[in-house]
Amino acid sequence: MRLKRTGTLTKIIILVLLIYAVVSLVHLADQKTKAEADLAELRRQEAEIAAENDDMLYSLNHSDDPEVIRQKARDELGMVDPGEEVFNAG
Repeated sequence: MRLKRTGTLTKIIILVLLIYAVVSLVHLADQKTKAEADLAELRRQEAEIAAENDDMLYSLNHSDDPEVIRQKARDELGMVDPGEEVFNAG
């Protein structure tokens, strides 16, 4: 029994399908890389927001603590203790 030779059209179709498959794989790899970069950025933002939330929760839970009040007045309002001198670096 002899095998029938494939025609030129069949070879062209197979080649086109192979090229399409390779191009699709490259495109998917590019999408995966971009998605991983996006995920890393979102995780960084999540960590930043979680730290900010922790700071706010601490401030809320210790809002009656004189040291927390003093630190907030210093950081947010620029106030200083009586007799304290402030030196700006720069």
